[in-house]
Amino acid sequence: MSRSDLAAQQASLLRALLADGPAPAGFDASRLRVEAQVLRRKHGRVLAHQRPELAEALGDRFGPLFTEFNAGRPKRDTERSGAYADAFVEWLIAGGQLAKPKRGLVSRLRRR
Repeated sequence: MSRSDLAAQQASLLRALLADGPAPAGFDASRLRVEAQVLRRKHGRVLAHQRPELAEALGDRFGPLFTEFNAGRPKRDTERSGAYADAFVEWLIAGGQLAKPKRGLVSRLRRR
């Protein structure tokens, strides 16, 4: 198998896991859906750890809001977790779930 073939197969698997892409040949679609759900929850936990001020500000709403965000905007395979967290913050503000932070607070909620 060539490197380009392997890279294409890996990209297909990542799309299935991170972006609701179809299951690649040789993979069980139902098992991939379970693994994708696990990865999404993990992304939420990582984001809450990276941005504790955000998790604290949202409280019990964090999990459901992250799930909603992630369903419409899965993390891209090439995307840094910090950039994904920034996108979540922007989505929360745009949707009225989080007040637009004052200038000094922006750097605490959005870290690059």
